[in-house]
Amino acid sequence: MRKATFVAGAWVVLALSSPLAAQEIGDPVAGEKVFKRCMACHAIGAGATNKVGPELNGIIGEKPGDVEGFRFSPDLVTWGEGKVWNAELMAQWLQNPKAVVPKTKMIFPGIKKEQELKDITAYLAGFDESGAPRDPAEALKAAEAN
Repeated sequence: MRKATFVAGAWVVLALSSPLAAQEIGDPVAGEKVFKRCMACHAIGAGATNKVGPELNGIIGEKPGDVEGFRFSPDLVTWGEGKVWNAELMAQWLQNPKAVVPKTKMIFPGIKKEQELKDITAYLAGFDESGAPRDPAEALKAAEAN
């Protein structure tokens, strides 16, 4: 409980101190609630490991289909070539993974609400490759530059 409170507090401070308003990038605290739908298959944060799906530390700014130790479908790897996970690509993916990559192994009905997509993307952006908290706005800005 303490860890969750600390991490949530860190996101609030980071998001509000960023040049981009939390509303523009989404609310990582609200995104943590949205992420609960993903926890059966994915992990994020300190100590996260691959499960049925890959661990998601540092995903924003990274290439799709490229998590060490996880075997992605060949179609997802091909689709990910030349791409970087940013807010737009993440929203497209999370709305309906099967529409983006029909032969993906990911079974997920999608997130339909635009605000929930922004919030979960901000939450995902709030973790670096090691699972430590980072400024979601800065991570999203850097991902857009790639």
